[in-house]
Amino acid sequence: MWRGVRTTADKRGKTHLDLPPLRRVLLSVVLAGYALILSSAAAFGESDRVGTLPGGVRQLGPVPQPNGAPREPQAVLFDPFLADLEERTFRFFWETASPKNGLVPDRYPTPSFASIAAVGFALTAYPIGVERGYITRAQAAQRVLATLSFFTRAPNQHGFFYHFLDMKTGARANDSEISTVDTSLLLAGVLFCESYFDRQDPREKQIRKLADQLYRRVDWTWAQPRPPAVALAWTPQGGFTQLDWNGYNEAMLVYLLALGSPTHPVSPAAWALWTSTYDKQWGTLYGETYLGFAPLFGHQYTHVWVDFRGIRDPYMREHGLDYFENSRRATYTQRRYAIANPRHWQGYGRNVWGISASDGPGPATEPYLGKEASFLRYAARGVGVARIVDDGTLAPTAAISSLPFAPEIVVPATLEMYHRFGVSIYSSYGFLDAFNPSFPVSTEDSRGVRGAGWVDPDYVSIDQGPILAMIENYRSELIWRVMRGDPYLRQGLQRAGFSGGWLEARRPSTSPAVSCPCATRASSSP
Repeated sequence: MWRGVRTTADKRGKTHLDLPPLRRVLLSVVLAGYALILSSAAAFGESDRVGTLPGGVRQLGPVPQPNGAPREPQAVLFDPFLADLEERTFRFFWETASPKNGLVPDRYPTPSFASIAAVGFALTAYPIGVERGYITRAQAAQRVLATLSFFTRAPNQHGFFYHFLDMKTGARANDSEISTVDTSLLLAGVLFCESYFDRQDPREKQIRKLADQLYRRVDWTWAQPRPPAVALAWTPQGGFTQLDWNGYNEAMLVYLLALGSPTHPVSPAAWALWTSTYDKQWGTLYGETYLGFAPLFGHQYTHVWVDFRGIRDPYMREHGLDYFENSRRATYTQRRYAIANPRHWQGYGRNVWGISASDGPGPATEPYLGKEASFLRYAARGVGVARIVDDGTLAPTAAISSLPFAPEIVVPATLEMYHRFGVSIYSSYGFLDAFNPSFPVSTEDSRGVRGAGWVDPDYVSIDQGPILAMIENYRSELIWRVMRGDPYLRQGLQRAGFSGGWLEARRPSTSPAVSCPCATRASSSP
C-alpha cells in the first residue's frame, strides 16, 4: 500500500485496561481455561480430535491441505473475548475521529495528521456500532453525514484525495500525495454507508446523495497516464509517479471500483493487465500453494468489503481456487513460518504469529544470539513466495484480520497474545499496533510485563480498521451482505470477469439485520 512516511513516538502513551471488576473476573476465567488448552496443545501437534474448547469454540476435525496433510480443526463458534476486542476497536474510531469533519488520526495517542484510508475504515465502523448497540443509528448517521459533507468540499484532483490531511483544517498534510489506493479505501467506506443507510429519513437520504456524488465524480481514466494501468499517486510538484498498480496486492480494490464506475470507468483490459503479473507471485511456501503477497494486509484489505467466496476471475478459475481460499492459505503460511521460526525470534510459535505492515522498534542494530540484528521502523514485513521481511516484530492485526479465513488458528492466536502479554499490548482500544519480544528494552520500556519486549505506544488506524471489520464479517457477514447488493461493486466484479456464487444469484436484500452474536457459523472455504 502507498502508506506514506509515518512518525514514531518518542514517549510512551499512558493506557490501561478498563474492564469493570465483574467483567474482568469473568474474562479471566474464560482466558484461564483457554490457557490450559493452549499450553497443552503443543504436546499433541496438529490435532484431529473433535471436541469443545472453553468459551464455546467447537472443533470439527482436520481440514485437508493441497499436499494431504491435515490443517487445524475449524472453530465455528464465536469466542466472548472477541466481543470485547470488537467493542474496544470500534471505540477507537468513534472517540478519536473529529465529530465536525469526520477525519480520523493516522495514529493515536501520538499526535498525527488524518488518514483518508482511516476515514474509509471509520465509515465502515459506524454501521457496525449501530448493529452491535454501541451507538444509535441517528448518532451514526450524523457522524457519516458530517464526514461526507466534508469530503464534498475537501481538496482533490479529479475526485481523488490527498493521503494525509490536517485534522482540524482538512488541508493537505505532510506534503502527501494524491493516492489512488487510499482514495479507494475511503470510497469503499462511502459506498458501504450508501447501501446501509437505506431509510427515508432526511439524513439518510442525504447520505445516499452525497455518497453517490463522491463516487461518481472520481475520474479513474485521469489516473491512467500509462493505460490501461492505474498509477499509484500524483503530486502537484511532480505529477504522476512512475509506478503503476500491478498485481497481486491490496490494489485489487482500486481496479474493482474503477471498473464499476458509472461515469469514468477504466476498461476491462485494466484487470487483464493487473492479473498478467500474477505468475511472478504464484508458488508454494510452507506446504501452501497460492498467489503470494508478503504482508498479510494485502490478503485482507479488499476482503473487508468484497465477499470472494465462490466467485472467481479467469486467473483463479484456471488455478482452481478463489481469493478467499487464497487468503486462507497465506494465513496458514504465516503461522507455519512462525512455528519454523528460521531466524529464532523470541515468542514465535503455534499461537503467536503474524507479521504485516506495522510499526517497529527501529531503525536500530542490536546484538542478538551472538550476531548483529537489524530492526526496522515502520515497514511492510511479511512472508511471501517472492520475499520475506522479518525483524521479530509481531502485529496483532496480521492474525486477527484473517479471522474469517482461518478461525481455527486465529482465535487461539488472539487469545494467546492477550493471555501471554496482557495489558502490555492490550488496552483501551484493543491491541496496540505491534510488539517485538526480541528487541532489548528495560523493564520500564516493556510496560512492566516480562517477555513483551518492545511495545508500540500507538494504535495505527489502518491496522485497527481490518480488525474491527473482519471480526464483524465473521460474526454476521454484515459488510459482505450489504456490499453484495451494491450495484457499482457488482458491476466492477463482473467487468473484471468474475462469475459464480452470489454474483449469479438474484441481487440480494441489503437488510443489515444481525444474527445472534453467538450463532454458529459454518466454514466458508471452497
